[in-house]
Amino acid sequence: MVTELVLTAAFPLQSGLVPRGTRAFVFERIFEVFLLLGTLVGVVVVGYMLYNAYKYRSGSGKGHVDEGNRLVLGELPSGSGGGRKLFTSFFMSMVIVVSLVSWTYLTLLYVEEGPADDESLDVEVEGYQFGWRFTYPNGHTTDGVLRVPADRPVQLTITTADVFHNFGVTELRVKSDAIPGQETETWFTADEPGTYTAQCYELCGAGHSYMSAEVIVMPPDEYEAWYANATAENATADNATANESSADASVAAQSNLRPAVVP
Repeated sequence: MVTELVLTAAFPLQSGLVPRGTRAFVFERIFEVFLLLGTLVGVVVVGYMLYNAYKYRSGSGKGHVDEGNRLVLGELPSGSGGGRKLFTSFFMSMVIVVSLVSWTYLTLLYVEEGPADDESLDVEVEGYQFGWRFTYPNGHTTDGVLRVPADRPVQLTITTADVFHNFGVTELRVKSDAIPGQETETWFTADEPGTYTAQCYELCGAGHSYMSAEVIVMPPDEYEAWYANATAENATADNATANESSADASVAAQSNLRPAVVP
């Protein structure tokens, strides 16, 4: 109960005690809660240690033991309150730890479940050496550029055409493996328009460092206008050009990494 009051007072969560919102918002709240509780515990422990160091300092007379009252082997000390201090500290520690674990579990459960299907934009992501291909619900396919609307959940279904890859956008706190023959799912919500960079975080070959894509977050009305003109048919020419550019980049990457031959 005490932990809940502290957390509620410290953080204006979007939906009660468990935060709801973008992945970045959720993970920031987790970091802040752990930082707050870690700081409080550290202050209490260090403060109590310094208090006792001062109280029982040399010359204070507090640490003197009367030789006549010194305990003998097998004798239990008296006057300690029957272990009430130990029980109280153990109980408070248990409450704090259990509350923190429960809160973190509920928060991460929300992250794992993701938004409702009827609210999200579904995009298929396919990794290949060395680029990313995105397919929208209407069949429109782009290479190297993912366009999404702001303030709307985006559900990603990720796979790969060749070796293992890992799709991640650091600024949006999204990251998921791309496994050959399997599909993984993740999601994100970008609350501000802008351009972000998606990287491959799994060593996948000579051009791994060049395997990136742009994630363009657009205002909802601009995205709707773009999406209305994006069809599977008008994407063919663009994809052909994009594929040629990706192939040229891969060849350039591999040639740059190839050691020079000394005649």
